[in-house]
Amino acid sequence: MTIRFGLLVFPGIQQLDLTAPYEIFASTEGAEVHLIWKDTSPVISATKLPLQPTTTFAECPQLDVLCVPGGGGINALLEDEIVLSFIRARAEQVRFITSVCTGSLALGAAGLLKGRKATTHWNALDFLPSFGAVPTAGRIVRDGNLITAGGVTAGIDFGLAVVAALISQEEAETVQLSLEYAPAPPFHSGTPEEATADVIARTKWRLAGTRAAREAIIARWTASQRELA
Repeated sequence: MTIRFGLLVFPGIQQLDLTAPYEIFASTEGAEVHLIWKDTSPVISATKLPLQPTTTFAECPQLDVLCVPGGGGINALLEDEIVLSFIRARAEQVRFITSVCTGSLALGAAGLLKGRKATTHWNALDFLPSFGAVPTAGRIVRDGNLITAGGVTAGIDFGLAVVAALISQEEAETVQLSLEYAPAPPFHSGTPEEATADVIARTKWRLAGTRAAREAIIARWTASQRELA
C-alpha cells in the first residue's frame, strides 16, 4: 500500500526542517513523498540551498500526511491566503496534519490550532497563544491527528513518530537503524534549559531580526481576526 507524504517547500525554508523528515519518510517502505509549492521552480532555503518542488498546489495528489516545515520564510506564509487555503483544504483530507519548528505558526494562521496542544521552536513558543493554541513544550506533541515538532532537528524524531503512528513501531525502528540514528551530540546546548546564559543571549541576538518581523506579522494577523469577529 502506498502512503503519500507531502511537505510544503517555500522560499526561506529552513532546509533541515524539510530534509530531516523527508529522509525518514522517503526511507519508509511503500512511501511516496511530494514537495509542494505554488509552482515547480526551484526555491532557495534560508541557508541558500536550492530545493526543487515536485508538484504544485493544483496538481498535488491525495495525501496521507501534510507537513509544514518552518524557517524565516514562514513569516510571508502567515499572510499568504493561497498557501493558507491549501493547508486548510488538505487538513480536512489527510490522516495527519503536521509541522516542524515554526511551521506550526502557519497551521495556526490557517485556523487549525484553536484549543489544541502544539509546539514549535523554543524561540517562538510564546506566539502560539495568538492562534488559540495551547503551547506545549516538547520534542513532539500530538493532539489527535495534529502532530507538531519542536525546532529544526526535532524533525528526525518527528518523522519516526509519524511513521510509527501510520504503519508500526517496527517500521519506524527499521528506518532508524537503516539511517543509524543514534544521536550523541558533542555539546549539551540544544535547549535553553541546557545552554549557558551567554549562549542563549548570543542565539537570541542572532534570531532577533526574524523574530521582530514575525511579531509585527502576528500582530497584524491578530488585528485582522478581531475585525472579522
